[in-house]
Amino acid sequence: MAFIDYYKILGLDKNASDKDIKAAYRKLARQYHPDLIPNDPEANKKFQQINEANEVLSDPEKRKKYDKYGEHWQHGEEHEQYARQQQQNRQQYGGGQYSGFGGGFGQGFESFENFGDGGDFSDFFQQMFGGSGGRTRGQAKYRGQDFTAELHLSLREAAETHKQTLTVNGKQIRITIPAGVENGQTIKIAGHGGPGSNGGPAGDLYITFAIANDPYFKRSGADLYVNIKTDLYTAVLGGEITIDTLTGKVKLKVAAGTQNGTKVKLKGKGFPVYKKDGEFGDLYLTYEVQLPTNITEKQRELFTQLAESEKVK
Repeated sequence: MAFIDYYKILGLDKNASDKDIKAAYRKLARQYHPDLIPNDPEANKKFQQINEANEVLSDPEKRKKYDKYGEHWQHGEEHEQYARQQQQNRQQYGGGQYSGFGGGFGQGFESFENFGDGGDFSDFFQQMFGGSGGRTRGQAKYRGQDFTAELHLSLREAAETHKQTLTVNGKQIRITIPAGVENGQTIKIAGHGGPGSNGGPAGDLYITFAIANDPYFKRSGADLYVNIKTDLYTAVLGGEITIDTLTGKVKLKVAAGTQNGTKVKLKGKGFPVYKKDGEFGDLYLTYEVQLPTNITEKQRELFTQLAESEKVK
């Protein structure tokens, strides 16, 4: 597999800040998202590379290893440990060559600090694990790289258990999204990351949910909040209004004398609780009493009479 320069994929240089990496990832992820460019293999491949680059460069430890070891960043420390053992073996056996992996490491082997640019280190990697014509035995099995992806949902989509098909690394997988997922929540899909090396297991896929704000409901955990506008007459005299909930419209009685800002709780009419079937949060209503505008002369007279009557009390 050809080496992928993660910095180049995100259009950055090695001095990029964490903020630069985050901004570049979000911009490119939106540009190449499969939902926006369906049935385009090249765009999908680019999208996977963007996710892979972000997964490494946004993690300080992984980025440090990548900067030091280049394309072999995942196994660099293990190779260092192996090399030190080889040096000890040579010293123990009088400084001669040692052929633990079939290819002798000769004289003049230098510190691993010299392999930080990915050039000499790549040669060592080939020598250690068998390049062209090299013998390999006892190869270690390495787990594949983990992938990350961001999945965008509306609030109402997140309120229902449903299935979605995702394209990851050129392969389609169908996942079930449980009702009640939170914005920013991450779930793991085991075995759908990068392939392992030398028969090692595949990595995992981590999906982070990005849930858009809803124009009607405000969410906090499993509770929902909504402002309900009601006219002055209904607030003063009482009456009945129809409101929207996630599960449909319901009729609600308004008590006479309801004040602006009054809060009402509808138990069990909120958001589903994640992975707890049949459990829901509550829906909190806040009344916004709307004063009449452009009143007629007759209405003005009636309000005046009402005001006078209040003064008499």
